[in-house]
Amino acid sequence: MSRQMPPRKRAQVAFASAVILLFLSGVATYLTIVRLLESEKWVVHTHKVQAALGSVDSTVVTVERACSGFVITGGADFLSSFEVALSKVSQALQNLRELTGDNPEQQKLCTRLEELTARRVDLFRESVELKMTAPQDQQGQADVSRRGLPLGSEITSTMQQMRDEEQRLLGARTASSKRLFILAVVVLMVTFILALIMFSVHYQLLTAELDARERAERTVRDSEKSLRSLTGRLLQLQDEERRRFSRELHDSLGQYLAAVKMNLDMFSNSQPSNKFLSEAIHLLDQSIAETRTISHLLHPPLLDEAGFSSAAKWYLDGFAQRSGIAVKADLPNDLGRLPKPVELGLFRVLQESLTNIHRHSGSSRAEIALKLFPDKVVLAVRDFGHGIPPEQLKNFEAVGTNFGVGLAGMRERLRELGGQLEIRSAHGTIISVTMPLRESAKAVDASAGD
Repeated sequence: MSRQMPPRKRAQVAFASAVILLFLSGVATYLTIVRLLESEKWVVHTHKVQAALGSVDSTVVTVERACSGFVITGGADFLSSFEVALSKVSQALQNLRELTGDNPEQQKLCTRLEELTARRVDLFRESVELKMTAPQDQQGQADVSRRGLPLGSEITSTMQQMRDEEQRLLGARTASSKRLFILAVVVLMVTFILALIMFSVHYQLLTAELDARERAERTVRDSEKSLRSLTGRLLQLQDEERRRFSRELHDSLGQYLAAVKMNLDMFSNSQPSNKFLSEAIHLLDQSIAETRTISHLLHPPLLDEAGFSSAAKWYLDGFAQRSGIAVKADLPNDLGRLPKPVELGLFRVLQESLTNIHRHSGSSRAEIALKLFPDKVVLAVRDFGHGIPPEQLKNFEAVGTNFGVGLAGMRERLRELGGQLEIRSAHGTIISVTMPLRESAKAVDASAGD
């Protein structure tokens, strides 16, 4: 089976077909209009031939009247009009021959008409000369008139034949023009309807494609929303797991180590000085201290008991001792208690930021600043190390990649609480976190409901 054409391809084919139909419609209409104009031109030409025939007839009649007037009255005015009319006869015949040059049949009739008109004009001249030489010769004038009657009838018959031929041509050309006009209208209507159909198909296919794309985008948004919800839930579970591990380390392993130390101390007091026993007690003290430190780092009890400010000061003191990095902290004295998710989020950001400074920046000092506003809290962590390359910073701003799990988790945690994360690199790195207090409280309520 042949593969079905994709919707985008079908839409393109429908649009191209509509454009081609419109183009062919334009070409067909142009050719039809050109032929229609030519047909109209021939119709006009027929009317011109008929007008030329009328002009020949009129001039011949004018010559006859001038000749009759001169013969009757002998007036010089009639003689002058006669001469002028004679000159117009040749011009009218010449114009008629030019107009009928495309029709051989009409050319034959035109030649005959010229011969008959020339013979008739000769009779008119003979009558005028007879009047001038023999004014009283009535018999001669009657004889000239009698010879002119058959010529007049033949001229009238010839002109009527030419008129009939032009009338036939006029009817044929008028019918042709009408047919061409109807054809042009039909071509326009058919192509317009076909183009409308193709455009309608293109619109339907395009709408279907847009609907499919919208459904796909909606699915992606729903998936992204679900993924973010899952990420937020995983972060919550991670915090709960850290709290549980911290409590287990402190309550179980810490207590066991403390009991072992008490027994060793009692045994050491009952025995003479023993170097190995003293060293074991010292190592046990370090293990108890390290266990307590790990427990507090997983989830410091001060965070639940006294809030972010006390937990942050405790963590900064320990971080400075462990890493050798001098930390300058600017924390408000009257910070008070913040919503628990905000305090936990700020503490995790502080942990991750200082860990990155210790691992990657190469800086010997760091600065911490916390500012509290009525509707938000802003935490800024700055180092004076190598900084972040601009390319990696752009990638993180665009898609949040190439920065490991720590900063990505930090961004998701803040997004869950309605906060914002901003990273700037200039003479070191500045991580700025903004958390809205009201939206964070709403997020807490929503999480509790879930």
